[in-house]
Amino acid sequence: MLFTPYKLNESITLANRLVMAPLTRCFADDDLVPTEAMAQYYAKRAETGLIISEATVLRPDGQGYPNTPGIYSEKQIEGWQKVTVAVHEKGGIIFSQIWHTGRAAHSYFSGKQPIAPSAVQLEGSVPRMRDLSYEVPHEATQSDIAELVKDYAQAAINAIKSGFDGIEIHGANGYLIDQFLHQETNLRSDNYGGSPENRSRFALEVVKACIEAVGADKVALRLSPAAYFNLNPVEGDAETFIYLLNQLNELNLAYVHVGMFDDTQPIDYLDGRVSDFIRRHYTGTLIGCGGYDQQSANEDLENNVVDLTAFGRPFIANHDLVSKLQSGTSLTEYNEDQLSQLN
Repeated sequence: MLFTPYKLNESITLANRLVMAPLTRCFADDDLVPTEAMAQYYAKRAETGLIISEATVLRPDGQGYPNTPGIYSEKQIEGWQKVTVAVHEKGGIIFSQIWHTGRAAHSYFSGKQPIAPSAVQLEGSVPRMRDLSYEVPHEATQSDIAELVKDYAQAAINAIKSGFDGIEIHGANGYLIDQFLHQETNLRSDNYGGSPENRSRFALEVVKACIEAVGADKVALRLSPAAYFNLNPVEGDAETFIYLLNQLNELNLAYVHVGMFDDTQPIDYLDGRVSDFIRRHYTGTLIGCGGYDQQSANEDLENNVVDLTAFGRPFIANHDLVSKLQSGTSLTEYNEDQLSQLN
C-alpha cells in the first residue's frame, strides 16, 4: 500500500504514500538563501510522493537556528526557485513548510526581541549556538498578531512564487502557533487565550489567511497535540486541539501532519497515539510521522490510521529511500555525523 498513488485533492496526485518529513539542516547561506547543494539534495529525493521542505523562516524575527532558509526576500525566493525546478525536473512534488519560532527565536539573528503569545521564557540555549541563552519574549499585542497573520499569508504567496506546489504551516513542536495552542505558553486573558476557542484563534486566522492567499488545496498544517518538545502539557490542552481539529474539518485543507519524533507510544491525556487522537477528530487527509519503518507504515495505512506516512532520518541517510524500500535493499543506518553533510 505504501507504493500506491494517492489523490491529495483535485489538483495534486502523489505517486506514492511516502512523504519526506521536514528536516532542519541549517545549510542556507548567511543571507538565509537556499544553495545549489540544497537544490541537488532535494532533487535526489524527488521519487517520494511528497517532499516537505525544511522549516523556512517567514520573517527575520522568526529565526531560531543558524543558517535556516528564509522565504521573505527576493534572493531567498530565487534560491528556492532553483530547488523547486530541480525537484520538478525529477517528477517530484514539494511543499514549503513556513515557520516562525516564537519564543524559540533569538535577537542575535534579527536584532529584535522574540515575540510570543505571553512573556514566558524558554529554558536552555539555542541549538548549535550553546552560548546563546533564550530570552524573555515580548508578549504579542493585538496589532502584532494581525501583522503576523499577514506575514504568514505573504510567506504562502512567496512560496507559490518560488514554485512550491503548496505550503505546510508549522503549527507544531513548541514554535509560535503551538505556543498559542498550549496553556503553558499562552497565559493571555484576551480573545487569543483563556479557552479552547481563543487559544485556537491565531492558528485558524493564519490558516484562513493562507487559504485566501493561495487556495485551500495548497495549504496544510502540522500539529503536535502532545506537548513534548519545547513545551510541557497542561490539563485541558486536549480540548483545545479537539476544537481546532473540528474547525479544520470545515476548511478542506490539503492535509494535517502529525508533528512527532516518535509516535509509537500512547499519550495518556490523548487516549492513544497522537495519530490516533487526530484521526478521531479530523476527517481529512492525515500524514503520520514518528518512528515509522516499512512494516509499521503499511500497517497504519491498511488500518486507515493515516493516509500517508512521513519518514525523516532515513531520508537523511538514504537519498534513494523509496527505491530501497520498494526493492527490499538494505538501508544505510542514520547517524549524527550525517547531519554535517548534505548528500
